[in-house]
Parts: sequence; C-alpha cells; structure tokens
Amino acid sequence: MKLKNTLGLAIGSLIAATSFGVLAQGQGAVEGELFYKKQYNDSVKHIEDGFNPGARIGYFLTDDLSLNLSYDKTNHTRSTDGTGNQKIKGDTGSLVAQYHFGQAGVDSLRPYVEGGFGHQSRGNVRADGHTGRDQTTFATVGTGVKYYFTNNLYARAGVEADYGLDNGKWDYSALVGLGVNFGGNAGAVAPAPTPAPAPEPVPEPEAPVAQVVRVELDVKFDFDKAVVKPNSYGDVKNLADFMKQYPATNVEVAGHTDSVGPDAYNQKLSQRRADAVKKVLANDGVEANRITAVGYGESRPVADNATEAGRAVNRRVEASVEAQAQ
Repeated sequence: MKLKNTLGLAIGSLIAATSFGVLAQGQGAVEGELFYKKQYNDSVKHIEDGFNPGARIGYFLTDDLSLNLSYDKTNHTRSTDGTGNQKIKGDTGSLVAQYHFGQAGVDSLRPYVEGGFGHQSRGNVRADGHTGRDQTTFATVGTGVKYYFTNNLYARAGVEADYGLDNGKWDYSALVGLGVNFGGNAGAVAPAPTPAPAPEPVPEPEAPVAQVVRVELDVKFDFDKAVVKPNSYGDVKNLADFMKQYPATNVEVAGHTDSVGPDAYNQKLSQRRADAVKKVLANDGVEANRITAVGYGESRPVADNATEAGRAVNRRVEASVEAQAQ
C-alpha cells in the first residue's frame, strides 16, 4: 500500500509539472523519470528473475544527447532448489549516455540507443564458491523508445543488457518508465517582431493616395529538418495577423534547401518545409485555400553553398504579402 501511494503521488507530480510554461526540450534540459524493470538474472545461479523499481535523472548535453544517472533497488527471491528462499536485497547505480533520434512533440515517438557503466551490490548470494555479498561492475547497452503525451511528459519502454567486467557474464532487463523534462534552450521563444508602421499617406489636392503595405517572412530550418522551430512562431503569427487584417490577400510559401544531398531528395524536403509553415499559418487562423505551399529544392540559393554559414541561410521558407492600406 505504501508503494502504491508513493507511485501515485510521484505520477501526479509529474503530470502537474507539465502545466508550467518553463518546461521545454533541447540542449540544457533536465529529465526526471521513475521506472520499473524486469531483471533476468543469468550471471548468478539460484536467483529468480526480479522486479526492480528505480529512478533516473538526465541532462541534455545537446538537443539529442543526454547523460543519465540511474538508481534501482534489487528485489529478488532465492529459488527453492536447496539453497533456501530468503530475500536477496541490493542496489544498482549506473551512468549512461543516451542518444535520441527525431524530435520530441505531442503524440510523437523518439527512439534512442544508450551505453555506459554501472555497479551492482547484492547480499545473501551463493556464487563462485562463496555465500555473501556479490558485487559486480558492468558495462551496459540498451535501446528503446519514448512516447510524448505532451511536449514534456513521456512514457518509455526499453531493453538493456549488462556485461559483468569481473565475471564475463550477461544479465538482461526490460523496463517501462514515466518521466518529465524541464529547462533547455528550446523553451526560449523569441518575441514576435513588431512590424514597421505603415508610411503616412501623402495628401494630394484631389484625394489621398492609397499606400501599399508589405509583410515578409523568412523561416530558417536545421539541417535535414522540416520542423518549424519555436523561435520562428512569432514571425509566422505576424504574417497570419496581417492576412487576417487584409482578407483579400493570398500567399505563396516557398521552401528551399542547401545543396547537400540528391536533387530529388532536396525537392521533397523543400516541399515538406513549405507544408510545415503552411500548417502553422492555418493553425493561426488563415484559411488553407489562401495559402499555396511550393518547394523549389536547391534551385534558388541566396548564399554560397560552399560554406556552412551560406548553407544555413539557404535552408529556409520565404513568403511575402502586400495589400492596399485603408
């Protein structure tokens, strides 16, 4: 009953934490997780497979690579093959690097691979001709996937294999976990730029002259990505507000890539980038039939593709809308 109450309180705290605006993804983010794993004990005889509760905390060194410190409680029962059935208690700690693929987001899957080292200590173990405390330093590898319910709350399922450096034997485990992350530079969304005021109309003796006002959009993308970054949302919203103010306007959002990769692939990548910006515009209230998304591949560079800085400028989506000021 005490374990159920503790887990219920922890899960409730994780869900409540996702309501704070400071939670984010990316470099500098911190992840906390509670997990439960099934331990398959092959390295030591006369021990049943156990169920180990534990906790993990990690820090993202980059947007994809995190360093994680884990701790779990060993909880096994000696088998009844003549060695008794007393409880075997112990602790396991490990330091693991975890590399993620894809990007986190609502209803998204993010696979990962991991590797590192750990140390396990268990009491009442009969192994290698002695009975007592068994201590093992091991190398660990694993893989799994995270499912994000929100941008910050996720569930994890994975498998791990531990190789004992002192006995040359393997143990295996399967686990599930529930975690939350916070901090990180992906939460620092730049404020929306303030559009320049429309020029004052020049009065004419007969009648005032209508003025043309214009809004331009330039959204940059990461290499081989077609996801609009949070710091571009303000720019896209500024264009959406302008189009809602002038409902007779339409827009073409033009996607572009750098020159890395085959032409056919870059054509499709540029179309996905244009479609991603169109989706954000539509979510901001602009009718989809007023937006045309076109991918131009690598055919229209605006900077030198021979340099990294130039390629970063060419990975973009552009749009321009003008209207007659009232």
